[in-house]
Amino acid sequence: MNLDNFTKQVEGINIRLVDLYKGVSVSPQIPLELIPTAFKELGLVSEELQVALEELQQQNEELRLAQIAIEVQRQRYQELFEFAPNAYLVTDEQGIVQEANCTAANVFNVPQRFLIGKPLVLFVAEEKRQLFHVRLTDLQQGDNTVKWNLRLLPRNLQPFNAELIVSKISDWQGNLVGLRICIHNTEEKLRLLPKTPVETQENSPKPFVKPLQQTYLKGEIIPIKPQTLWQVCQGVVKLSTVCESGEEILVGLVGSKMIFGSDLTSLQTYQATALSEVQLVNVSPVEITSKPNFSQNMLDCVSQRLRQTEALLAISGQRRVKDRFFQLLQLLKQEIGQEVELGTRLNVRFTHQDFADACSTTRVTITRLIGKLQKQGAIKLDSKNHLIIIEPNCNSLNQAS
Repeated sequence: MNLDNFTKQVEGINIRLVDLYKGVSVSPQIPLELIPTAFKELGLVSEELQVALEELQQQNEELRLAQIAIEVQRQRYQELFEFAPNAYLVTDEQGIVQEANCTAANVFNVPQRFLIGKPLVLFVAEEKRQLFHVRLTDLQQGDNTVKWNLRLLPRNLQPFNAELIVSKISDWQGNLVGLRICIHNTEEKLRLLPKTPVETQENSPKPFVKPLQQTYLKGEIIPIKPQTLWQVCQGVVKLSTVCESGEEILVGLVGSKMIFGSDLTSLQTYQATALSEVQLVNVSPVEITSKPNFSQNMLDCVSQRLRQTEALLAISGQRRVKDRFFQLLQLLKQEIGQEVELGTRLNVRFTHQDFADACSTTRVTITRLIGKLQKQGAIKLDSKNHLIIIEPNCNSLNQAS
């Protein structure tokens, strides 16, 4: 019930009763002896309604104060969660991260917003991932709180041994709907313990540090550093610049084994964005000059980039949008296409805005072209929204308007 509306209704009743008292006249249909009784009963009802209204107003004020107190407590516990010294995660029953505090972001070396929606198994060392899935399954019938010892793999950092305290989140029927996970770095605890004389000897062996690949998640900006080249080991990177009107212009797509960096461009504004989860390695000029075989591979990669740049220039020179889109699809098919039963599947999922930026047009125009091509059977989308170019109907691409 809306309290304001109820208040207005009670006030209206009181006004009408006053008017009725003032303007009543004896009616031949109503016995005179009943009129005082009727007015008395109406007055009692009006008083009861007024009392009920005052009680409702008091209860409403108490509820409002209680709601404010609850919000203050919620904010307090949210701050405790965010800034707790231990890493805390909340996941669904499959281990997909739904909440992560600041410490968890630091532990995994990933911004908080990129942790949300990611499977926790991505940060488990490969040799322990099967064990992780087995323990997730065992939770369905296991204890409410368990401890797991796993080896975790932060992004671009060395793996470490960790103890995970996992608590189940259940619905009112007792079904598992999520997990609360607290992560302790057991190696950090051991490092803080007092060392024995043997451990503190100067000639104690140093652990071998294996070079790690740098990993960037889809949508992340990859830093471009002077005197350093990136080589792609896995995934696809989009290279772009910005024109005077503020529109983004595609200048390259870098796939596996290809290279990019500030030394390979003269553009003032140059940005590299991960189109999928990518793994990169740093390549310094010293490595290129000191290893002849490596230098030859770099030359092949640069030649490949040069051919792709010429193709993009040819695309931008087409006057009609449909021609630019047709040639872009042919280039993507060649660069990142994978043969499937129906035709060629693009390994990266592009949005309509991505296509629009690459073709220097609007998203609405690209949406219209894609819809027409789908009706013609020239392209289709698979279950993961990846574009498939249908081979028998590829000529239809050039007939879209």
